Amino acid sequence: MNSKILIVEDESKLREVLCDYFRSKGELPSEAENGIQALKYIGEEEFDAVLLDIMMPELDGLSVCRAVRKTNNVPIIILTALSDEEDKLLGYELGADDYVTKPFTMSVLYAKTMALIKRNQGNMLLGNRMEAGGITVDLSSRRVFAGKREIVLTPKEYDILRCLMQNKNMVMSREQILVKCWGYDYDGESRAVDTHIKRLREKLGKYAACIKTVIKAGYRLEG
Repeated sequence: MNSKILIVEDESKLREVLCDYFRSKGELPSEAENGIQALKYIGEEEFDAVLLDIMMPELDGLSVCRAVRKTNNVPIIILTALSDEEDKLLGYELGADDYVTKPFTMSVLYAKTMALIKRNQGNMLLGNRMEAGGITVDLSSRRVFAGKREIVLTPKEYDILRCLMQNKNMVMSREQILVKCWGYDYDGESRAVDTHIKRLREKLGKYAACIKTVIKAGYRLEG
């Protein structure tokens, strides 16, 4: 697949092992040993995914994630030894697309990374647009407009909006959204959907009114 993946990890041994594994699969890994270096590389190059450790000196992974999401929608997978649910939800709030908790197996991390890249790149339908409630999604370019203003969404926020618009006026349960946007192999909390919907609404501003919360059922986008 030859995907360009930035691996941000301060432990040199683990960073080396990760790079070697992804390289053995035919991918193109780059490495950064700290958050400051990671932001420099992301500002200079385009990557298909970023694997981002949380616990790093100088600039931690969550701060890096926050900074990246101001200008870039590259898929981000957080690597962490933290298992607390609140830490994971904070990562999602800052724009992370998925989590892998240490210790992890290389095959699982690789599978999650490639699935995320595939979902991010493979949803493009050339020359097709969807519109509802003042929101326009250009499927060929993955650009989103709230009224005339273009907004920058993370890959997961985009996937959720696209899912809701494709099922306009239908109630989508959290479980349905998880399957369509995270995949069947997702083993996290359904509250991740709520976190991403909250961020999506904030970015849509007044146009977020078309995304309705259906109590004890899920969400519905009304056109």
